[in-house]
Amino acid sequence: MNHFVLDARTATAHFPGIGRYVTNLVRAMATQLEQGETLTVLHPSNARSAFAPLLGPQVRLQVSDVSPFSLQQQFHLPRLLRQMTTPPTLYHSPYYLMPYNLALPVVLTFYDIIPLRYPDSVSRRARMMFHYTMRMAIRAAAQIVAISDAARNDLLAAFSVAPEKVITTQLAADPRFHPQTEAAKVELRTRYALPPEFVLYLGINKPHKNLVRLIEAYGQLPQSSPPLVIAGAWDSRYPEPKTAAARLDLGDRVRFLGSVEDIDLPALYSAALAFVFPSRYEGFGLPVLEAMACGAPVACSNVSSLPEIAGDAALLFDPEDPAAITAALARLLDAPNLRHDLSTRGLAQSANFTWQRTAAQTLTVYRATSASPRWQ
Repeated sequence: MNHFVLDARTATAHFPGIGRYVTNLVRAMATQLEQGETLTVLHPSNARSAFAPLLGPQVRLQVSDVSPFSLQQQFHLPRLLRQMTTPPTLYHSPYYLMPYNLALPVVLTFYDIIPLRYPDSVSRRARMMFHYTMRMAIRAAAQIVAISDAARNDLLAAFSVAPEKVITTQLAADPRFHPQTEAAKVELRTRYALPPEFVLYLGINKPHKNLVRLIEAYGQLPQSSPPLVIAGAWDSRYPEPKTAAARLDLGDRVRFLGSVEDIDLPALYSAALAFVFPSRYEGFGLPVLEAMACGAPVACSNVSSLPEIAGDAALLFDPEDPAAITAALARLLDAPNLRHDLSTRGLAQSANFTWQRTAAQTLTVYRATSASPRWQ
């Protein structure tokens, strides 16, 4: 019998991306578990409502309120796993802060190397901790799943790890991301006071997201262009995008929408005339896939994982070249036929990424790792 344990203690509001990853992965794996296989999801007590709908004959829930940032987890988690009625045959951590000395095979999910690629975005102490804890996690893991080929290559370049130890299991858009009705789009535009046409960026404002350059590039478009709407969580440590918009006197042409309710995101993507994503670095670039799944024509950077995700279904540009960003936006805004073509291709491209496939690949890793002679 195989008893897999997936640690979802980091699936919290602090890590919304991990939350989406874990919940979609569990939901898809629940339908693919074979006879004699069970999955236990470790979660904090305040997140039970998010995981309760995932319960099933072969899916169990186990509360653990020990923080992944706490040294206590190094003692608590091994003890908790030992005390389970059915002994676990594998432990999966979706984050590199995890127990590092378990007497069972470990699978680790790897996302990106932002602290190394953009050291100015974190403190020196945080960079040192990332180096140290990532090395510990890599050493503890029997197998690592990277969320894109680009992320896998970054991991192999940055750390000493055997290539055969790292495989790619790409992410997917949540099934609720699909083109919305005209009524839903009108209702959203009314509620958020958005115009009939706008260009959308969705994401946080951290420096690697490249918003200053996007705003500068947008400022070169004619004043009659649809406004640029910048939506997503706002980190007050990085006011530069708002400063750039004020410096260029763009006024209402650039609107900072702030955080948007998760339930509103499909309609927001669907209502956009176009979606632009100028990030310098992404482990996967899920907003690009979500936008495509909602039918929005996409223009995005030609670096890191983004060409891998976008394929031939987006206009790609050099994120370091404001003129290239301006040109891509101008092409989108001036060509309805191009927008229609990109929308059609984007829907087809997004359909290539499914959580059922991700779950199947992950379970294959679980089964092979659990069956390794080292753990028999």
